[in-house]
Amino acid sequence: MQTPPTHPKKRKPFPTHIIVFLAPAVLIYTLFMIYPLIDSLRLSFISNETGGFVGFENYKTLFTNDLWSVRFWGALKNNFVFFLIHMLVQNPIGLLLAALLSRRTLRWTNTYRTLLFMPTMLSVVIIGFIWQLILSPLWGVAEGFMTFVGIEQYFQPWLGLENTTLPTLALISVWQFIGIPMMLFYAALLGIPDELVEAAYVDGATAWTVFWRIKFPLILPTVGIVGILTFVGNFNAFDLIYTVKGALAGPNFSTDIMGTLFFRTFFGQQLQLGNPEMGATVAAIMLLIILVGVLLYMVGWQRRIQTYEA
Repeated sequence: MQTPPTHPKKRKPFPTHIIVFLAPAVLIYTLFMIYPLIDSLRLSFISNETGGFVGFENYKTLFTNDLWSVRFWGALKNNFVFFLIHMLVQNPIGLLLAALLSRRTLRWTNTYRTLLFMPTMLSVVIIGFIWQLILSPLWGVAEGFMTFVGIEQYFQPWLGLENTTLPTLALISVWQFIGIPMMLFYAALLGIPDELVEAAYVDGATAWTVFWRIKFPLILPTVGIVGILTFVGNFNAFDLIYTVKGALAGPNFSTDIMGTLFFRTFFGQQLQLGNPEMGATVAAIMLLIILVGVLLYMVGWQRRIQTYEA
């Protein structure tokens, strides 16, 4: 029996329309993101004095030089403290608020959601100015309010003491941005099928058991996303501390984080001259820290979640 002749399959034409649609976005992203990033990395390997290539000399100076290392390690430590306060305060409270808002029996849900999210929409400059007025020991209302409720002995100038300024600013940031994790958790909780929850209640589970045994495992991917967004956002933080404490991040650099260190190093501040090469080095370290955090999230958390879901 003679087999019919086989015809070679025609190759599909290359979808040139994809290039047409993607080209503008790729060009703009390359111009304003990729090129500045590469040029900043290049600048970190250049000497400020000779303008020549010096390899990792700037990084060695940043890590070991007596003048630079104190500020760098202090800023890095403060940045981790700033991040941990957000992780341990902002995200659990955001999850709690989302769980309360997702209750079917709660009335005025839209009103509560709007009020809780409203500080997120305000300017950081306004937030910093308002809280400076509230906490001021001279004309602020915080001392008077604490006197009214009978706890005036605990009042301190929290924005003026080295050991309280950074936690206070972190809590102000938590108050402003708590709406973001709240809305992400809220959306994830609303996506849980009602049948699962109702079946658990029929089996005699309490609301606490339903949340931790059913709802929370189902929103673990969102928990990971909120965690990595918190990490990236806090290691890019700058505006609130600059608004309240300036580039010197006082008192005595107690609120200095990587963002303020980069700004002060690159552009200069008061008697400190700007050093673009060392500033680019600080920015490169910030990028490296964020990349390491994202990689740990991708390898550790996401793989664990995929295994759990499988």
